[in-house]
Amino acid sequence: MTLLDWLDNFLEYLESERNFSEHTVRAYSTDIVEFVRFGEKGAALQPDGVDHLMLRGYLAHLRNSGRARSTIARKLSSVRAFFRYLVREEVVEDNPAADMRSPRKEQRLPGVMDEKQVQTLIEQPDISTFLGLRDHLILEVLYSTGMRASELIGANVDDLDLIGEVIRVRGKRRKERLAHLGTYAVAAIEDYLEARRLHPRAPFFDKRALLLNRFGKRLTDRSLRRTVHKYFVRTGLKLNVTPHTLRHSFATHLLDRGADLRSVQELLGHESLQTTQVYTHVSAERLRKTYDKAHPRAK
Repeated sequence: MTLLDWLDNFLEYLESERNFSEHTVRAYSTDIVEFVRFGEKGAALQPDGVDHLMLRGYLAHLRNSGRARSTIARKLSSVRAFFRYLVREEVVEDNPAADMRSPRKEQRLPGVMDEKQVQTLIEQPDISTFLGLRDHLILEVLYSTGMRASELIGANVDDLDLIGEVIRVRGKRRKERLAHLGTYAVAAIEDYLEARRLHPRAPFFDKRALLLNRFGKRLTDRSLRRTVHKYFVRTGLKLNVTPHTLRHSFATHLLDRGADLRSVQELLGHESLQTTQVYTHVSAERLRKTYDKAHPRAK
């Protein structure tokens, strides 16, 4: 069997045994196919035909193509995982990518809105309409909980506990957590659900999904992103705002107001505290700007 033949087995393993999402499995497939095409040179690439020299040539090819270091690191990680699977299946004896060092990723600080900018954004939807109430819910809940866009899209009505002010969230790798809802988010949800109950087409709505489109079906990830962008444009703010910007702002504002890092990690659903630590840099940078602007002898 060629490497591409084994790839199908690997992708099935990721989906059925590792419970990876469809999006993640597709990313692995794309990365590995790209590597195999590079190494084929006109002939089908066999599992034992890959060595350190080929991998170094592939990484050089990616660098020369102008790929970002984060992209190169991800592609190498995909190939490494694939060969780890092949070793497990006794297709090859050693993983040629095991000892290859990934390029150091650029340290990018996430974009963050200040509290006044968030307030301006949340006030944009027209809450006299059903879709406006839905959009108001989206903005309030994203900021109140720090949920990912995909997590909110996948939320169901049954996931809500408005008395306890929490929502059950299905995160990455199907891990569940409870996200806390603020008073404003609870009110936005209640207003939306009441308008949804009284809507003339309510009998035809998807009863399970929390967020619905104009046809009563579950809202898509793409539509949610367009919605957030639409209201951002209306604010006139000179920022590149996405649903993830509200997640970043949620975490940064908690730290700014004294929340400890471990609590923020739990609220975001991060497996590693290191992932959450980037927000400490954001808070420190914001603090420095505030100091430079406010202190009479800062500059």
